[in-house]
Amino acid sequence: MKISLVILTYNEIIGLKALWNKIPFETVDEVFAVDGGSTDGTLEFFKKNSIKVYGQEIKGRGEAFRIAFKNAKGDALLFFSPDGNEDPNDIPKFKPLLEQDNDLVIATRMVKSARNEEDDQIFKWRKWANNGFTLMANLTWNRNKYVTDTINGYRAIKKSAWEKIRPNGPGYTIEYQSSIRAFKLGLKIAEFPTLEANRIDNRVGSPSIQTGLAFVKLYLSELKVGKNLNP
Repeated sequence: MKISLVILTYNEIIGLKALWNKIPFETVDEVFAVDGGSTDGTLEFFKKNSIKVYGQEIKGRGEAFRIAFKNAKGDALLFFSPDGNEDPNDIPKFKPLLEQDNDLVIATRMVKSARNEEDDQIFKWRKWANNGFTLMANLTWNRNKYVTDTINGYRAIKKSAWEKIRPNGPGYTIEYQSSIRAFKLGLKIAEFPTLEANRIDNRVGSPSIQTGLAFVKLYLSELKVGKNLNP
């Protein structure tokens, strides 16, 4: 099985410089980036390191995923964001699970041996919200083993699975929709624990309220379409 490592960026020069030498490129078969319009030196960094970059006319992670699948040569795509949250040491852990006939592999932040970015805080608003959306998806559609982190973007998806689920969600809903549609079709999903660190540049991630509302809208939309997965 050939793995395409997709680096997702939008002004991530600080994280790229900090993590680049820690990424085990030798464990994947192809590397390229999808960039949302960086102006901080990210594009120049990729050029210096001979990394192919696909730009986005339409912003957001959903479009980045679709661009990646359109251009990747591998049998499965592994998505990595170099902001510090995702541990590059986990990259080699995806392939063995994909080769065990799993369609989707997720690095989970929600089990005892894992770490969520908010675990050192008293009020874990994002984590609790993520767990709530995950519970909703599992109870509604999953008939196999409970999946603990339906939203985390640190994941690998086989091309064959992507062609079946045909996700059309915008922005940060793309991962949630991919998990939901995998549930609907009974695809095989595997997880392994990951240690999510804090962002390197201390920037805030996705806006909580706006993203939460987008997840609610996506959940209701998936209820409506059922197994009629519109392309």
